[in-house]
Amino acid sequence: MPSPLKFDALVIGGGPAGLTGGLYLARFRRTVLVVDDGRSRALRIPRTHNMPGYPNGVVGAELMSSIRRQAERYGVVFAEGRVEKLEKTEDGFSARWPGGEVGARVVLLATGTSDIEPAVSHLAEAVGSGAVRYCPVCDAFEVIDRNVGVIADGPAGVREALYLRHFTPHLTVFLLSGESSLDEVSRDRLAAAQIRLVEDPIASVRLSEGAIVVRHRDAETRCDSVYSALGMHIHAELAPDADRDEDGYLVTDRRRQTNIEGLYAAGDVLQGLNQITVAMGDAAIAAAAMHLALRHWEDRGW
Repeated sequence: MPSPLKFDALVIGGGPAGLTGGLYLARFRRTVLVVDDGRSRALRIPRTHNMPGYPNGVVGAELMSSIRRQAERYGVVFAEGRVEKLEKTEDGFSARWPGGEVGARVVLLATGTSDIEPAVSHLAEAVGSGAVRYCPVCDAFEVIDRNVGVIADGPAGVREALYLRHFTPHLTVFLLSGESSLDEVSRDRLAAAQIRLVEDPIASVRLSEGAIVVRHRDAETRCDSVYSALGMHIHAELAPDADRDEDGYLVTDRRRQTNIEGLYAAGDVLQGLNQITVAMGDAAIAAAAMHLALRHWEDRGW
């Protein structure tokens, strides 16, 4: 059965990658629908200073709103919802979400990732103030020489602390489940870098007067900022047959097409750098390839 409301392209996700992909496709004179559930990680960014063209930085929500207005100007259609099912059809794809269904020739997955969050009181306020952070590539510059904690649950958190050592010598690694979650090699690397390791498991983490207080057994440590290094959920569930790497990220060719013809990916669902500029670049590459694929199929007379 053909799906209703046939579009040239469907974009799933309205973060930096999805909005950029939709904008490019619309300017290629393609009919485009972006389905967005409003949960992009970019909306939580207090202010990014890595975005070129904004000398004083830009608030994540303001950047996303600006790009969306630009996309709407060129005819991108938006629908609100979380796509729950994506299926390959004879002439493209069909997608369904609560209250909506659509068919499209090609699809861009820009579903991103979400952080595994620490149990912090008033978490939204802590993130908004910069007391809790998730991305040292994004904002380690802002914590130069500050007292910084890293909440870890294994070697990945150690790697994050070692990365941050370039920016501040005042580092403490806190373990969710105590020292048993860290191997000897990781412990030695922290010691060599003169990074403090709290061996007692975390009892609580709370926001206090703009800083973060980490309680571990009967003691407390106060940090200007704490990075959560507990990992990511990669939202690639809509493409169970697409190839993934060992970390769960989608694998694509250089045109950002997955192993499924007509299914492309961009942004954080594709790779782990988690940068707005990278997501936008991915989306531009994918959109250009999608446009050319559509032209090829048009030449064949579908």
